[in-house]
Amino acid sequence: MINRRHIRVKVMQSVYAMLQSHNDDIIKEEKFVKHSVLKMFDLYVLNIQLLVAVQKLAAKKMALSKNKILATASDLNPNIKFINNKVIRTISESISLEGYVELNKLHNWEENDEYVKIIFEELLQSSLYEKYLADEEHSFKRDKNFVVDFFKEIIAPNEKLAEYYEDNMISWVDDIPFVNTWVVKTLSKQKAAGLFVLGSLYKDKDDEDFVSQLFRKTVLKQAEYELAIAEKTPNWESDRIAEIDMILIKMAITEFLNFPSIPTKVTINEYIEISKDYSTSKSSFFINGVLDKISKEFIANKKIVKIGRGLI
Repeated sequence: MINRRHIRVKVMQSVYAMLQSHNDDIIKEEKFVKHSVLKMFDLYVLNIQLLVAVQKLAAKKMALSKNKILATASDLNPNIKFINNKVIRTISESISLEGYVELNKLHNWEENDEYVKIIFEELLQSSLYEKYLADEEHSFKRDKNFVVDFFKEIIAPNEKLAEYYEDNMISWVDDIPFVNTWVVKTLSKQKAAGLFVLGSLYKDKDDEDFVSQLFRKTVLKQAEYELAIAEKTPNWESDRIAEIDMILIKMAITEFLNFPSIPTKVTINEYIEISKDYSTSKSSFFINGVLDKISKEFIANKKIVKIGRGLI
């Protein structure tokens, strides 16, 4: 499921895009950020589907080899461990997965079998596959460990597959690492006796609401927040402050004032970490200094009200 940090990144990107386009249609842009988050689930499902598509391709090639005129002994008596992998079989029978694909009209990997073939060929050439087939252990645990390693070592780092995803949805560029981790966690939790059920996009309704509220309140209060930032940066002209830094500080102020359950220190640390990935090398120090000053003033003026002990 999506975590709060990735939600913050999504909101940051949408606020930035809105400012760059000089678009003031908040309702439209709010729908865009929510759509961007929802599309992450498509990427999650596509990655899981890919495992099934590779297994189907392996079964198809095995059947063709058996029907060759000059079939060899290995063609006639192939190692069927992979096509019988219990975890992938469980995924292929998932009503949860099938229902999501049909409801959202997600594309079928058979229509993009070029990438299925790329992944399958890389799997065939790997020592991971060779060791798996040679291993005499036939258990759900062994099958699961193989599938997790297959995804981590072959699917997740494949550059051609990443390029394909990026071409389909530009926002997936930043989502791929997060979604890959999500897929691994889902696979690792699968139980031998259980059905395969897709994970949830949001942990709860609060996280879902957090997307809209953080975006909307940041955009609507921008001018007011800029004044607060200017007071704490007297030696800086606003145009000298990196645009991403300004957006992150505004989002942090939004959290200070509007989300009583989020500790102030957590907010500051989250935006410092995001700045390390998305802004300049000095941004984390700048953002930390500005937010520290603003938070102390807001606490003194009782503008920041947090619920629960230790939340300030």
